[in-house]
Amino acid sequence: MGEQQKETPRRTIPAAEVVRLVDFVSYQEGSVVSRVIVKRDTGNVTLFAFDQGQGLSEHTAPFDALAHVIEEEAEIVISGKLSKVKAGEMVVMPANQPHALSAAAKFKMLLTMIRS
Repeated sequence: MGEQQKETPRRTIPAAEVVRLVDFVSYQEGSVVSRVIVKRDTGNVTLFAFDQGQGLSEHTAPFDALAHVIEEEAEIVISGKLSKVKAGEMVVMPANQPHALSAAAKFKMLLTMIRS
């Protein structure tokens, strides 16, 4: 599983306007691309695009995180349990529990991290 991660250049996201979330991050061959949408002391929201065969290796985080798949399907392992999470579905990754993500095919995900 590759872990090359690139952050896309900043683009102003208009406040109080409806936007198409999937258009704010693009797939890049052989990469995981991320874009921070909101960053605050209390948490952040990051949009990801995973190319096929890419992923994030097992790790833990000190805070709960909500993984919301917005395009295609992700394979998410939490504490050894595999879940296939499809577009429109989400899963909570509890604080201090090992988790990993992988892309059998390309997918996009919105990750919300709560720091409280």
